[in-house]
Amino acid sequence: MSNGILIIGACGQIGTELTLKLRELNGNKNVIASDIREGNKELMKSGPFEIVNAMEYESILSTIEKYNITEVYLMAAMLSATGEKFPDKAWQLNMESLFNVLNLAKVGKIKRLFWPSSIAVFGPTTPKENTPQQTVMEPSTVYGISKLAGERWCEYYHNKYGVDVRSIRYPGIISWKTQPGGGTTDYAVEIFHKALIIGKYNCFLSKDTKLPMMYMDDAIDATVSIMNAKSEHIKIRSSYNLAAMSFTPEELALEIKKIVPEFKILFNPDFRQKIADSWPKSINDISAREDWGWNHNFNIKKMTESMLNNLYSKYEIV
Repeated sequence: MSNGILIIGACGQIGTELTLKLRELNGNKNVIASDIREGNKELMKSGPFEIVNAMEYESILSTIEKYNITEVYLMAAMLSATGEKFPDKAWQLNMESLFNVLNLAKVGKIKRLFWPSSIAVFGPTTPKENTPQQTVMEPSTVYGISKLAGERWCEYYHNKYGVDVRSIRYPGIISWKTQPGGGTTDYAVEIFHKALIIGKYNCFLSKDTKLPMMYMDDAIDATVSIMNAKSEHIKIRSSYNLAAMSFTPEELALEIKKIVPEFKILFNPDFRQKIADSWPKSINDISAREDWGWNHNFNIKKMTESMLNNLYSKYEIV
């Protein structure tokens, strides 16, 4: 095999669906999934899998050499809410894994690299509405700090060593296939499952907490699109703003009630509220749209309908 693709952290929320999409596009045997544990049945049956620790340089290198990998997606990370419980571990995982792949790219072992950033790079001093690509960035979580540091290192490795690294700042990601991984926007996934299983949801954010969100299909499309774009079209080597929709928990609950009228929601904000309050309410992503043709397909109505239709089938609800 030549020109193989490796996904590190393939068993996570985004990694799982990204792996399946890349296998659909490139052939199952050409896309190697890896993580520190096995993933769901669909992922494991669809193609090759290797146990790889993102913090171990030699583990990544041996997998790259075994499968003649040229393209790597580093999806392993400790997210915002979990990271606040284990700040030292979050910093170590998020930074060491990035340095491993950057250094492998520096010496020519990786030809093209994707590393995701996040809206967590912004902080309480950042403009809340229509947050621009370049603005004040003073993150207040260890996850955000690690992502901001990572952005600077990505740009440095591109400018200094010519590393072809590409990145987007994911907003909250909503998916029905896989469970979220400990982020502050997880409510927007949990709420759908609870609506169908028990008919009510106890939300850990206040009803009027507006945050940027994106349906998984759009997030995967954006990831594939930026990696397929010509190098000269990638003008930002830190990370691109990315947007689709912004809404509050109350607005999402109202959309769900249009399909599940009996659904009820309660609001009991916890420590994640402070994190959410430090983030933007909406994002300006004109650079991504102009540079490499990004465009989203899902708004809150279309996303809610898709989530519930798929979960009705998953839970075999008639």
